[in-house]
Amino acid sequence: NTGREARGAGTYTNAIAAGQKTAASNGQSAKSETWNGTSWTEVADLNTTKRGRRGHSANNTAALISGGGPPTVADTELWNGSSWTEVNNLNTGRFSLRGAGDSNTAALAFGGYGLPPTGNTVTGATELWDGTNWTEVNDLNTARQAGGNSGTSTSALFFGGATDTATVGNTESWNGTNWTEVNDMNTARNGARGLG
Repeated sequence: NTGREARGAGTYTNAIAAGQKTAASNGQSAKSETWNGTSWTEVADLNTTKRGRRGHSANNTAALISGGGPPTVADTELWNGSSWTEVNNLNTGRFSLRGAGDSNTAALAFGGYGLPPTGNTVTGATELWDGTNWTEVNDLNTARQAGGNSGTSTSALFFGGATDTATVGNTESWNGTNWTEVNDMNTARNGARGLG
C-alpha cells in the first residue's frame, strides 16, 4: 500500500513484500504486506527497519529476508506466516545484495554494498542459508551490487549491476558450488530485477 524498494518473495498469487523505502528521503519502513492474488493486506512488521534487503521464499507463509542499510546490517529475519523472528545473521553485512532460493530453509545471498572501515565498497561475498545458519561459500567472480537475479540456492543467475566504478552487464551462473562467467547482457544496467 505504501513505499517503494520493498523486497518480495513468493508467487503471483501468494507473495509477501517487506522493508519498503518511504517517500521521505532515505526513509525506511518495517512494514510488511501479503498478496493473495487479488489484494494486499498489512501484516506484522519486520523487527529491524532497513531498506535494500533481500527476500527469499516460495510463498507468503515461509519467507526469509536478510541484510539492509544504511547503515549496513547483517540482520536476517524469518517469516512464519504471521510474524517475523530474528535468526542468525549474515557473515558479511551489506545492502543492495541479491539472492536466490525458493524456501526459508535453502537460500543464497550474494553481492551487495558494504561500509567497511576502509570506505564504501561492493562485495562478491556469497553465502548459503541452511535453515539455521549462513555459510560463506565461493565468491562472485566480479564483485557488484544491485544486479538482476533468479533461481534457487543450487542453480542461480546474477546479471548486470554496478561495481565500485561502473555499471556492468556481467552475467554469472551458480551451480551450487561455483560461479561461472557466461555471456554478458547486451545492455549494462543496475537496479535490474529478474524472474525464472
